[in-house]
Amino acid sequence: MVRKEYVVEEISKLMSNIEQIRNIAIIAHVHHGKTTLTDSLLAQAGIISKSVAGEVLYTNYEQIEKDRRLTIKSANISLGFDYKGKEYIVNLIDTPGHVDFGGYVTRSMRAVDGVVLLVDPVEGVMPQTETVLRQALKEKAKPVLFVNKVDRLINELRLTPEQTFERLQTLVNDINKLIDQYVPEEFMNKWHVSVEAGSVVFGSAMDKWAISTYLMKKNNVNFKHVFELTSQGEEGLKKLQEIAPIDEATLSMVVDHLPSPKEAQQYRIPQIWHGDLATQEGKSMLSVDANAPANVVIFGITYDEHSGEVAVGRIFSGTVKKGTEFYISGRAQTQRLQQVGIYMGHDRVAVNSMPAGNIVALVGLKDVSVGDTLSEGKLIEPFEQIVHYSKPVVTKAIEAKDSRDTTKLIEALRELSKQDPTIKIEINQETGEHLVSGMGELHLEIIETKLRDEFNIPIITSEPIVVYHETIESKAGPIEGKTPNRHSRFYIQVEPLSESVLKGLDEGTIREGAPKGQVAIEALVSSGLDRQIAKSVVYISNNCILADVTKGVQYMNEVMELIVDGFTEAVKDGPLAREKCSGVLVEVVDATIHEDPVHRGPAQVIPAIRRGIYAAMLTAGVKLLEPKQKFTINITPEYMSNVITYLQSKRALVESVEQERERVAIVAKLPVSEVIKGFSNDLRGLTQGRAIWYYEFAGYEKLPKELQDKIVREIRTRKGQPPEPPTASQFLD
Repeated sequence: MVRKEYVVEEISKLMSNIEQIRNIAIIAHVHHGKTTLTDSLLAQAGIISKSVAGEVLYTNYEQIEKDRRLTIKSANISLGFDYKGKEYIVNLIDTPGHVDFGGYVTRSMRAVDGVVLLVDPVEGVMPQTETVLRQALKEKAKPVLFVNKVDRLINELRLTPEQTFERLQTLVNDINKLIDQYVPEEFMNKWHVSVEAGSVVFGSAMDKWAISTYLMKKNNVNFKHVFELTSQGEEGLKKLQEIAPIDEATLSMVVDHLPSPKEAQQYRIPQIWHGDLATQEGKSMLSVDANAPANVVIFGITYDEHSGEVAVGRIFSGTVKKGTEFYISGRAQTQRLQQVGIYMGHDRVAVNSMPAGNIVALVGLKDVSVGDTLSEGKLIEPFEQIVHYSKPVVTKAIEAKDSRDTTKLIEALRELSKQDPTIKIEINQETGEHLVSGMGELHLEIIETKLRDEFNIPIITSEPIVVYHETIESKAGPIEGKTPNRHSRFYIQVEPLSESVLKGLDEGTIREGAPKGQVAIEALVSSGLDRQIAKSVVYISNNCILADVTKGVQYMNEVMELIVDGFTEAVKDGPLAREKCSGVLVEVVDATIHEDPVHRGPAQVIPAIRRGIYAAMLTAGVKLLEPKQKFTINITPEYMSNVITYLQSKRALVESVEQERERVAIVAKLPVSEVIKGFSNDLRGLTQGRAIWYYEFAGYEKLPKELQDKIVREIRTRKGQPPEPPTASQFLD
């Protein structure tokens, strides 16, 4: 493999060679070595020196990432390589591994066709390993495997060559079992990773060596050499880097085993775009036609102090140029592109144009959001929503120390939530506080640090608050919701949504908003909703569904928009504790509507619908749902009993306890409310600092009955409401 420094002009020219492009992401559990490996690939491309690769952590651009040695946001970079006499472009995304920043992984999967999955063989398959692999396979991004930190097996565990190979083979088998679990049906048994085939690399990103079938044949190197040279100290390591260079092992695997856009878009487009594939737009995206009108999906937003908002997208067809007029999904007016760029390390470099199959930076588009579809010439069916697996479960109230900074704080929060849509921001109307919700304590801590250090805003924050949801236990209604002037009446029925429908909502097969066309109806039906109700669905919000099942009611169409507004208000701010609702089917079964439009405006219809939904939900019985997290805790056997006793005191459900060699792995599901205060310190204290743990979002479950009244009163008091929860009759006057 020839090392050459590619300048931007060369790279932009090569981006037209569609067969020689690879769009990839490096994914892994936290601290398994993604950014360290990325350094070696950057060194091969001439961006950094090989001598500092693995130490500089180049794609950790932000100071906060450098300080913590932790990737917090995805980093995009385009690299040029010469391999087997051909020049290739690798558009690479280095993604975070920490669960709190998993939203960046989800969004990056929309942009790539393949992934390099890193695994530490000592830790093995960890919770986030499974999560990121599942995310990749859902988007039909093909995986290859890099088993990193193999030196740990040799130096720390002192395994023999035979034991090492056995351990590594077991790990490869474990990854293939996961692939079988989540791979799309059409790729079953085709996307297995294989040492023999060359889609597995073993190495050490920190020590800058790796071996694969390709290098074994080319350089006549094997595991015996690895063991011999590893034992020879610095000199042996240098020799190992020469005969088993990590960049060549990885890049040859990427080029040989991951698809080009031309190959990948054939099967990815039908997965992520539900428009008509027989149209010009469909055909041009399937064939990656650079001469067709441009269609782009935005998967990231960054900010530049000179250019402002920069949208980062994947071009699925056409060629993007300065001055291109784009429609943005859902908007009637076009916007003109001011600048096109690519990422070369830290820098975004302007280029004249960028063809289909590449990742691009776009400047000059206003109010563009992650997930938006940009189309040249005419509006097209938007791409499938990007669905995040984790949900914001912890909230803090944040306000500016100096009230004069309030506007500045609002703008800063708006910028941060654009960059990371998993951050949710609300204004508490009663207190004027800004409520910021994130994936966990670290997520919120990073937000606070950025506000103070990057935006220079002194802030005051509250203790963490848990985000609950409200749902119902049974069916109720019809309940009459009257307009304040008593001229119109709506009859509302509510019932819980089935688990299968909720799964469809969570996984994004059922899309939020107004259903469009037969595809949306079939998605509802296939998830288990009755066909007649599915045909009547008018809006979906917050995992709740509104259906109009009335027959022949006059003026219904004229007030439907207001009914939807009333519904969205109700499910955003539930009746019991003013928390978001989830899993509620709301049916308008009948109505009598005043003939005069003056008497059926927003001030009449919206309160009638909202209060009717509240009364129906309270009649059905409202339950709080609490967020849970699944913890994997690794300890030595002597601490097992104390840790399990402690977990049970925290309302944990211990799912498994497995002992392997010198470590015990406890898997337990815990309520977020029990872990946001003191959990880390307690666990360290119980194990004398020897516990290592990881967690992932585990969904919402019903709060135990005996705790509900206390929690509801606490939430209502915090929100400035009377502590006593309302009854249905209070909404029927």
